[in-house]
Amino acid sequence: MAQSRTGPRGTDRGIPEATVARLPVYLRALVGMSEGAAGTVSSDALAVASGVNSAKVRKDLSHLGSYGTRGVGYDVQYLIYQISRELGLTQDWAVAIVGLGNLGHALANYGGFVDRGFRIAALVDTDRARVGEKVAGVVVSHLDDLDRLVAERAISIGVIATPAHAAQDVCDRLVVAGVTSVLNFAPVVLSVPDGVDLRKVDLSIELQILSFHEQRKSVVTDLGDRAAAGAPR
Repeated sequence: MAQSRTGPRGTDRGIPEATVARLPVYLRALVGMSEGAAGTVSSDALAVASGVNSAKVRKDLSHLGSYGTRGVGYDVQYLIYQISRELGLTQDWAVAIVGLGNLGHALANYGGFVDRGFRIAALVDTDRARVGEKVAGVVVSHLDDLDRLVAERAISIGVIATPAHAAQDVCDRLVVAGVTSVLNFAPVVLSVPDGVDLRKVDLSIELQILSFHEQRKSVVTDLGDRAAAGAPR
């Protein structure tokens, strides 16, 4: 799960951050239901599909002004529209990816961004040998051109896919250029000023958490095997 630091702006309608974090999960489940031709969905069904209890689903959706119909549930298409609007996905957001290593390339080539209203408007790297290269239809620019790119292409979201040692400098440059939201994939904690939203995705942390659970499962399995064999614990 991404770590976040949000500036003082908050959400205009007072929606809790925990609810905001769950809205994309509901949206993903609803899109899947829509593709399966589902017209309505109950809070219980949406809860199961999202891994959230039904009371929490109802409370979260009430922040959007959506309460469903007793005995019928929620209209899937309308709920998709409501959540998409609340998340700002009905707009066109220009994104810059800084760092065109393996991860940066993968992000640039990911087709799911466009479907959610995110347009890769700039690809940036410090390696001049890569400048002019075209990735996913976008020409790679040098970091020195970042200010101009942000201004000309109205970029509001920056994605950092650089090595850890370069991430803070890149973040500072993005902020100075006028970017107000940053998604950081570099394995380092960044600092941003008030008014700038920062989210961090650390894949190594997620793997370590999975390692913890795998270890716990192994211990439980071992104890179960010992008990079945009558061996002392």
